[in-house]
Parts: sequence; structure tokens; C-alpha cells
Amino acid sequence: MSIFSHLIRSLLLAITFSFIAPLLLIAMGLTIFVFMSHLPFIQSLGELGCNQMLKFLATFGSGHPVQGCLVIALTCSLVGGLFDTYAACQNLRSN
Repeated sequence: MSIFSHLIRSLLLAITFSFIAPLLLIAMGLTIFVFMSHLPFIQSLGELGCNQMLKFLATFGSGHPVQGCLVIALTCSLVGGLFDTYAACQNLRSN
């Protein structure tokens, strides 16, 4: 395969994984807080964590936590693509 096809494949993989990683991290955090809110001793801590996380996401999404989650994921995918492009250019320059 040519260098261009390797670059495109690497770039698409980097963008995809950089988009999925923050979504999984946010989902895991919310899941942990929801499970914590069902335990009697740390119920208030779990509810507080869940509410704070939703407020944080709503800040980035103009009042909507889902939009905030997508904004964060899109930003991370853009940065991941830029880093991959930079690394590919450095690799081509060193050869």
C-alpha cells in the first residue's frame, strides 16, 4: 500500500479511538456514581457525584449533558487526529 493509504487508515483509527475513549470514561464515571447511589452508606456521595458530573457536562453542552459529552468527544477526536498527523509527518521527515 502507498504511504497515503497508511496515513488515512492511521488517521481514521486515531480519530475513532480518540472519540470513543472520552465517551467510555464518562459512561464509566456515571455508572460508578449510579451504583454508589444504590449503596446505603455512600448514597449521598453517589448522588452528589452524579449531579456534579451532569452539571459539568451541561456546561459544555449549553445546558444539555448529552451535547456536552459529544462536544468533549469531538474535541478529543480532533486533538487525536492532529497528534497522529504530527507523528506521521515526523516519521516521514526522519526517513
